[in-house]
Amino acid sequence: MNKVLYYNDLFSYYKELLTMKEKEVFSLYYEENLSMGEIALIKNVSRSAIGYKIKKVEEKLDNYEKILKKREIFNKLQKIILKIDDNLIKLELEKIIEE
Repeated sequence: MNKVLYYNDLFSYYKELLTMKEKEVFSLYYEENLSMGEIALIKNVSRSAIGYKIKKVEEKLDNYEKILKKREIFNKLQKIILKIDDNLIKLELEKIIEE
């Protein structure tokens, strides 16, 4: 899986565990596709400060996944759902994992 998709995926699970500044920088870099230089101009800080912040957010997201495994569990449940023949059960399980 490519790095951008991977971290966007982790961000969707764990963004509420990040600070507002971490969320903003992550979003600008990964979701808005701005460069570190562009973000540095917006935030009025150095490019290296933005690079450091992005690296720290990535490390936090990796650590959250290592401990909580929400992404891993979600993916396993998705695979199980694909194997179920009963559509009603499938729909109910999909509702649960989407919450």
